[in-house]
Amino acid sequence: MNVLFVEYPKCTTCKKAKKWLDENQVSYTDRHIAEENPTKEELQQWHQKSGLPLKRFFNTSGMIYREQGLKDKIPTMTEEAQYELLSTNGMLVKRPIVVGEDFVLVGFKEKEWEEKL
Repeated sequence: MNVLFVEYPKCTTCKKAKKWLDENQVSYTDRHIAEENPTKEELQQWHQKSGLPLKRFFNTSGMIYREQGLKDKIPTMTEEAQYELLSTNGMLVKRPIVVGEDFVLVGFKEKEWEEKL
């Protein structure tokens, strides 16, 4: 199984997740989230595959999220507008993201990863 691993290399959680993938011999294609921002279409597909609320795709601890006051704006935004916003800047997107054939994992929760990978 080869998965897409979407990360920000300086992120400590991403580093832990990458180490976990390597230790568990999961093959992956690496993608730098700031250099190759997820498209609106990708985000829509990933959201549907993940089964998670769209809110979970936002990097709520990021500076841009806080600077733009998104905590208050997102609840009133349409899903379409949220996808649009997420696709404008990779730093708004929660990471790491693992995209498999029939699943998407957002953030690094070791137990969840063990079950899926």
